[in-house]
Amino acid sequence: MKVFHLHFGKDGGAEKFFVHLVGALGRRGVEQTAVIRRERNWRSDLEPHARIIESNFRNLSLDRLTLPLRVQRLAERERPDAIMSWVMRAGRLTPQYSHGITISRLGDYPSHLGYFKTTDMLVCNTPGIADHVRRIGWTRGVEVISNFTKTDLVQPISRETLDTPDGVPVVMAMGRFVKLKGFHTLIDAVAKLPDVFLWIAGDGEERPALEALALERGMQGRTRFLGWQKDTRAYVAASDVFVMPSSHEPLGNVILEAWAQKRPVVSSRSEGPSWFMQEGENGLFADIDNADQFADAIARILADPVLARDLGEGGRATLMRQFSEEATAAAYIDLFSRRK
Repeated sequence: MKVFHLHFGKDGGAEKFFVHLVGALGRRGVEQTAVIRRERNWRSDLEPHARIIESNFRNLSLDRLTLPLRVQRLAERERPDAIMSWVMRAGRLTPQYSHGITISRLGDYPSHLGYFKTTDMLVCNTPGIADHVRRIGWTRGVEVISNFTKTDLVQPISRETLDTPDGVPVVMAMGRFVKLKGFHTLIDAVAKLPDVFLWIAGDGEERPALEALALERGMQGRTRFLGWQKDTRAYVAASDVFVMPSSHEPLGNVILEAWAQKRPVVSSRSEGPSWFMQEGENGLFADIDNADQFADAIARILADPVLARDLGEGGRATLMRQFSEEATAAAYIDLFSRRK
C-alpha cells in the first residue's frame, strides 16, 4: 500500500498526531511520501517511515506555482492508493486523481468547503465535526476516525530540574500560546491555590502576556514556562493534575497524553472533551473561562487521593478502549484500500 501525505502545519497537537500516524502506518508496511513545511522540528521522526519533500507552499512563493504540478506528476507516475491532505490549506494541493482515493483529514470545524473540491472523503476526528460538514453542504463521503497517542508509561522528570520542590502540588498544561487555549484562565485559577505550582509547556504569541499575568497575580515564583518540548510525557508524569482550559478544542490530544500517564484531568466544557469525557469517571469539567470552577476542580482532586487515582485510571481505560493505535491505524488502512 502506498500513501501520499500533504501537510503544512507548524507545531502542536495536530502535528504530534500526524507523526504518530505516519509511524503507525510505517510499522504496518505502508509506503509513504510526506510533503511538509521546511525546518519542522519533527521532521526526523518522520524520516524512518516516509520519503520527505519540503516546501513552503505560500501564496507569494515559487512553490505555490510549481508544487501542485510536481505533486500531480508524482502521483500519476507512482499511483498511490490514497492522497491525504492535513490541515485545510493543504486540501488546495490535492490533485484531480483517478487511480485511488483522495482524503482530507479534519481536526477542526471548517467555515466553508472550498478547500476540498478534489477530495473524495473527509475524515473527521470527532462526530461533531462530521455533523458540521454535513450541515454546511458536504455530500460526499465522511468517516469519523479519532486520534491516538503513545500509551507507554514513562519515568517522571525530577522536579529539581524545574526548580520545583518535591512536596508541592504541580498542575500541568501544554499547547500553543494563543488566546483560545485559555492559559490566562488557568493562571488565574492556580493563583487562587496557595503553594500550588504551575508548569506550562509550549510557546507562541501570547507568551509575553501570560508571563506578565503570572507576575501580576504573584505567580512568578511558582510558574514554570517550559517552552516547546519534543516529548512532554516525563513532565506530565511528574505532575499531580493535568488541565486543559481551552475555549475551543475540537478534540483535545493533550488530554489523551495525560491519560496515557494516568494523570487526573480537569477540562473546559469545550467540544471534543464534552464528547469523550464523563464527569467524575475519567475527568472533571469546568465552564469555559471560569477560573473559580477550575480552581475548585483542581483543589478537589488535590484534596482527595482516591478521586485522583480513580480519574487517572478511568482516563487511561478510556484511552486504551477508544483511542488505541491499533484501531486507528486499521481504520485508515481500510479507508486507503477503498476505490472510487
